[in-house]
Amino acid sequence: MALYDWGKFGFHIPEIMVPKKGTDFSKWAVVACDQYTSEPEYWEEVEKVVGDAPSTLRLMLPEIFLDKPGEAEKIKAIREAMAKYMADGTLTTLAPGAMLVKRTAEGRTRLGLVIATDLEAYDFNKGSTSLTRATEGTVIERIPPRLRIREGAPIELPHIMILIDDPDKSVIEPLVNAKKELIYDTDLMMNGGHITGEFIKEEDLAGAKEALSLLYDKAEKKYGNGNVIFQAMGDGNHSLATAKTAWENLKKTLTPEEAKNHPARYALCEIENIHDEGIVFEPIHRVIFAKEGQKGMALVEHLLELLNKANGKAYLADSDAEVPAGAFKIPYITDEKKGNIIIEQPSNKLEVGALQNALDIMVKEEKCCDIDYIHGTAAVNKLATQAGNAGFMLPPMDKFMLFPAVAADGALPRKTFSMGEANEKRYYIESRLIAK
Repeated sequence: MALYDWGKFGFHIPEIMVPKKGTDFSKWAVVACDQYTSEPEYWEEVEKVVGDAPSTLRLMLPEIFLDKPGEAEKIKAIREAMAKYMADGTLTTLAPGAMLVKRTAEGRTRLGLVIATDLEAYDFNKGSTSLTRATEGTVIERIPPRLRIREGAPIELPHIMILIDDPDKSVIEPLVNAKKELIYDTDLMMNGGHITGEFIKEEDLAGAKEALSLLYDKAEKKYGNGNVIFQAMGDGNHSLATAKTAWENLKKTLTPEEAKNHPARYALCEIENIHDEGIVFEPIHRVIFAKEGQKGMALVEHLLELLNKANGKAYLADSDAEVPAGAFKIPYITDEKKGNIIIEQPSNKLEVGALQNALDIMVKEEKCCDIDYIHGTAAVNKLATQAGNAGFMLPPMDKFMLFPAVAADGALPRKTFSMGEANEKRYYIESRLIAK
């Protein structure tokens, strides 16, 4: 077996930054910025929990505030907090290595490895056959506001989660027996569960590198040379796309030698094994919000018209109605009524594809409503039963379909799946220098 360098797999061993000893990690760690985007009360409560304590809340911008008044001032405050935390010793830098993370939430436990992914091995454009593959369609319009935060920032914090396909559990799982140093062991705020992080120096990752080498050879045989999908995006697709865009912009200003080892070439991430029993794929539901004072049912009926044009037949049915063979059933909720949308002879392979195509027309072309992507049925019920709104529930995707589906057909419709509910998402803890 050939033993490859980390770059062969699209990985890089980073110098991870963590808060100094004595930091209250329960206040330091905050959930990914792209969660609870329609629930300002969540972020208000986070502010109360954090108070004046050092926290990643000061180093990130919850996406609920993107493109809103005060955004520029918030980004300026983030830059100042980053500079302050580096100058006063709040952030300390570890030796080159990776962090073995054990996360328990909602009764499930999963393992991950915080490492860096090489942005040169990633291409989010449609039809890409890059080593690191986008698993959902990238919405280009979502990149510029995120770019305003990343470009010019001295450090990055990851909520990016990338999956590897390791059925023998040969890469991450054996690291529980590696030589490690405990860095944090804490409960996470706002029902986030519990997490531990143990640091592993680069020299103690030799076994993982050997296992990755063998895994790469297997992937090359499975997919063919030039079409190997080795890293598949699990979460944070647009964050990684933003990092890639920022890197491509910066690279234009660098010499080839400078670009070769520039820290912004890499993005900190957590890799997880899709075969980990603690990883579940949850659906991402949709809620739409009327712009012109329409009722929620009016939105549903208009959606039905669009679905009828694009598929064999679409109609509304009661919750207990029989569903014809091969048809899709998508539950809907408004403040007036709830039931099912039945789509016969669908033109898409997945319910999410059929629904999203119609919603895109309403949101992007007709501009008759806004949309949000919601984790969890309780949040959908809460939002959809408000006047003028409509919610749509989608089924979960079989996680073992991910690698073969993306390798064969390319990226799935955006927001097809979620790795757990909102409170199970990655919490910011580690960071890394990306500026020279």
